[in-house]
This record gives sequence, structure tokens and C-alpha cells, in this order.
Amino acid sequence: MTSIHSVTFEVPDPTAADEFYASAFGVGAHVRTRASQAPTTGFRGYLMSLVVSQPSTVDSLFGTALQGGATTLKPPAKSFWGYGGVLRDPYGTLWKIASSSKKDTGPPTRNIDDIVLLLGVDDVAVTKRFYVERGLSVAKSFGRKYVEFATAPVRLALYSRRAAAKDAGVSIEGTGSHRLVIDTDAGPLTDPDGFTWEATSRSVR
Repeated sequence: MTSIHSVTFEVPDPTAADEFYASAFGVGAHVRTRASQAPTTGFRGYLMSLVVSQPSTVDSLFGTALQGGATTLKPPAKSFWGYGGVLRDPYGTLWKIASSSKKDTGPPTRNIDDIVLLLGVDDVAVTKRFYVERGLSVAKSFGRKYVEFATAPVRLALYSRRAAAKDAGVSIEGTGSHRLVIDTDAGPLTDPDGFTWEATSRSVR
């Protein structure tokens, strides 16, 4: 199985960003930062998704993120598929926090079941083929709409850029750097949409 050990966000102030991600979400092992002032505007083409067990966990993570300076794009609410919402952190990354459950089944927790990197791409079939040809195994696929790969501990999924922007509640428009690097054992590469993978030997703490 291909490993995505973590993702690295390029931010102006790594120290402040590290403190935010640790306190807001507790994902320090899987989210890294490094200094960058690379030009970027609008939608950067991806969301980070935190999958949790129940609505109270969604609310807890949302609350600490907002206290740390994040802004709400979609407030947590029930939907056909469960309960969740979307926010933008102080450094521009979009986070979807969601549960497939519409009701709490126990005391509130802050446990995260899955971390998923959702890439919005120009052509799902083309990008899927790119990754399959480089050894990634497909775990789920729904035609040109959605693809999920068997990566760990961070899962990778694809859907169209338009669908990703709609899911996040933002305009599809955006230019410049993704401000994202994917840390992996798969070796360095750049995919058809300009997302960069870097080989890393860093272990997840």
C-alpha cells in the first residue's frame, strides 16, 4: 500500500500554524508546515476532510478551530448523508469535518477516524489513470465523479474541481500555488493538476 505520511502546508508563519493545527484538530502527526510566500488566490483546489464518529465531535472540532481564527464556510448541519460543515483555517486551507451519523451515540470526544485529502481535479479519469500507472490501488471508484485510493495513514480521493468547490461552498476560481505538498514513500512526482508529491523518510510520531 502506498503511504501518504502527512501533508505539508506552505504558510507564512509555520510556528503559529503548527500551534493552530495541534490545538484545533490535534493532527500534528499528519499535518506539517513550512515557510512560503508563494502567490496564491482563491480556491487552491483541495479540501482536507476529517471523518469522525458523531455530531458532537464535529461541533467540538469546529468550535476550537473557530476559536483559533478559522472562519465558517458551511456551518455544521444535518444532511442526507449525515452531519458536517466546512471552514477555512487562518492560513487558507479548507477543512470539511463530517460524520455519517446524525445522532450522538456516546459522550463527546475529539477522536478523528480518518483524514482524507480531497483533490479537485480537471479530469478525474485522467488523474486517476496517472496515479494507477504509478502504483496506487483504487479502493472506490464512481466513474468520473469520485475516486478513492488505498493510501494510509492519510487517504487520497479525487473529484472534479467544480464539485470540490461546490462541496466547500466557495467559488471555483483560483490561481497560483496550491500551497500543498504531499509527503509520501511513492517518490517525487507532480500530477496533471500540479499537485506535488515529495519523498520523505520522516516517521509519523
